Amino acid sequence: MSGTSLDGVDLALCTFEEHSTGWAFNILKAKTIAYSDAWKQRLIDLPLANSESYVRADYEYGDYLGGLATKFLESESIKPQLIASHGHTIFHNPTEGYTAQLGFGGAIAAKTKITTVSDFRSIDIMLGGQGAPLVPIGDELLFSEYNQCLNLGGFANISYCNGGNRLAGDISVCNFILNRLAASNGLLYDAGGALAKRGVQIPELLKKLNALPFYSSPFPRSLGREWVEKNILPLIEFDNYCVENLLATFTEHIAIKIAQVINQAPGKKILATGGGVYNNYLVERIRYFLSDNKKLETGSPQIAEYKEALIFAFLGVLRHINRTNVLCSVTGAQRNHIAGAIFHS
Repeated sequence: MSGTSLDGVDLALCTFEEHSTGWAFNILKAKTIAYSDAWKQRLIDLPLANSESYVRADYEYGDYLGGLATKFLESESIKPQLIASHGHTIFHNPTEGYTAQLGFGGAIAAKTKITTVSDFRSIDIMLGGQGAPLVPIGDELLFSEYNQCLNLGGFANISYCNGGNRLAGDISVCNFILNRLAASNGLLYDAGGALAKRGVQIPELLKKLNALPFYSSPFPRSLGREWVEKNILPLIEFDNYCVENLLATFTEHIAIKIAQVINQAPGKKILATGGGVYNNYLVERIRYFLSDNKKLETGSPQIAEYKEALIFAFLGVLRHINRTNVLCSVTGAQRNHIAGAIFHS
């Protein structure tokens, strides 16, 4: 899979076993392949491209993913039964009734000669849901020892059980904006949050960010690039603010919004994963705003980095055996359902 932060393609070779007590999993091997400059720029530019360019990219990106998977598996004696591919989100606008993840599953299956499941989000949109988040069923069935599961990716999102129902949603923008700000300073990201820690918060900007109407909407809710471009970017004047101060302000904003949701949700034990767990300053500020009874854990590096890839593999398994893999309580769809298009090799 590939996240909105454009770090690269995450690949995870996983096994799953179902027992009477629940599901067990193992990540045998995992790796992130950084994008070439050409692919990264192409993915950035694609939302503004014409329809023919998008269709061509969908096929070519699927072939590219298939090539990465083939190379990833070269030294392995195990041939997977299944590939589950999230792809890369180009459009996500559930209020207008559409979402699109690049990476044609048929191209992956043709390249790898392995049955492939892709297009996990679109059916949820057609059932009136947000098309996101899809990870919560994995949180519930694979990580039930935690009361809440927080992901610090391009966007921060969370899932938790409340009264027997799984609830979830996007909390705020996260690495998508932090990495963008760092890039204006010639960096891929703000390592450890060092630049943000040196910066000084901008009170008027922080107040405007915290007051955005999105934060008063209930779960389920989801965010996309389109929301950032409409609501966040107009508030930033790069000529007027230095990068360190913008990073300090956004980090504080993200930490405040995350802590508010965690504090209001039931349970004490929280698992945090995603690339944002390596932003020490962000994690420090989240913990600062948490209630005393809340314990935020980051788990092993493998789980921190590859939990989302692991769970999309699990979604593929559930699709393969015709089990529910999307919960309407977290997406707002009309009903629980089985998502994913299967391309046999």
